[in-house]
Amino acid sequence: MSLFRRKRARDDEGATTESTASTEGAESTAGAGGGAAGTEPAEQGAQDERDVPPAVPDRSRGPFDASEVPAEDGRLALGGLRLAGREGMELRFEVEETSQRVIAVTVGLAGSAAQLQVFAAPRSSGVWEEIRAEIAAAVTAQGGAVEERPGPFGAELLCRLPVRTEDGRTAHRPTRFVGVDGPRWFLRAVFSGPAAHDAQAAQALEDVVRDVVVVRGTDAMAPRELIPLALPQARPQPAAAEEQEPAGGREELKPFERGPEITEVR
Repeated sequence: MSLFRRKRARDDEGATTESTASTEGAESTAGAGGGAAGTEPAEQGAQDERDVPPAVPDRSRGPFDASEVPAEDGRLALGGLRLAGREGMELRFEVEETSQRVIAVTVGLAGSAAQLQVFAAPRSSGVWEEIRAEIAAAVTAQGGAVEERPGPFGAELLCRLPVRTEDGRTAHRPTRFVGVDGPRWFLRAVFSGPAAHDAQAAQALEDVVRDVVVVRGTDAMAPRELIPLALPQARPQPAAAEEQEPAGGREELKPFERGPEITEVR
């Protein structure tokens, strides 16, 4: 039996709304400069950068840079990300139709989901503060509401996005945007389901995000450029001799021991 199930699927209306709001802030201004700092004289700007080091978030408990953990640690390799597995975890990959590149991976666990994307960032500063403002503006423009609040990863946004119900009415779905600035990278997690508004329900997915390893690589990339992701490689099938059932019968494997459930979305 194949370890991974892949299929093409069409996002429903709610998922499309979420995807638009979650990607607009980080991709629309890729390669843009730093705003007000660019209006200062070059000498003064360089002096300020030397005098004021960039704020570095506490990542002692994760998410991690690839340089901070062993290369072979049992995590699932997904290109620019490596994920630690959980029993019952499901993965859904979003593939750009024109380029066929994987642009996001969504982790499903315990009735909630977290969409993960990772971007290049400048060496001297993070981008989450600017991106928060852009996401807030995009959500507000769509008729949603935004609340900035402290969270386990630092400042985050709780957004209520407008969605159309089955009976034609407009409702508001809570969606939670979390960002982590790392060394030359930025990780964004978009929580939906109970994890978006229930702290206890969010713990399992937050642990997954905290265990993430970002593989930035050494290639030059523009700020906010998507770091490539990849579908997981199928695990090798056992030899015929290993397929034979022992005298006592075959023990049923737990869900993640068989491999996470994979859905490819275009």
